[in-house]
Amino acid sequence: MPIHTGQLNLSTQGDADMVDITDGVQRVVSATGVDEGLASAFVRGSTAAVTTMEHEPGNVADLRSVLDALAPPRADWEHNRLNHDTNSHAHQRASIVGPSEAVPVTGGRLALGTWQQLVLIDFDDRPRSRTVFVQVVS
Repeated sequence: MPIHTGQLNLSTQGDADMVDITDGVQRVVSATGVDEGLASAFVRGSTAAVTTMEHEPGNVADLRSVLDALAPPRADWEHNRLNHDTNSHAHQRASIVGPSEAVPVTGGRLALGTWQQLVLIDFDDRPRSRTVFVQVVS
């Protein structure tokens, strides 16, 4: 079972910046020549996540609202207190959403729905450089 690896290097703004990575992941899939298989996208770091969603302004705003309610930035977080830090909410949000997604590849294309994109979310409280590893198994 061959495994092909590629990566996407991105700059983000932090504060729940949501970046559509679908085209980048598809470029990696296309470069492998794999017709049928499975593609995974994994972000390195404990304050970022990868998910699928309809990446449009209303949905982005709504997801930010949900995450603000679940893990508010200004809460009394133990991590912040113990480490003299300000980003515990980012760690909690990344844990809830998760660092990766796996998508079937069929006919050399990601088998995503019409309104479904792969999205990197950077929850940290400052701009960051992020690396998304893409592996395609055939």
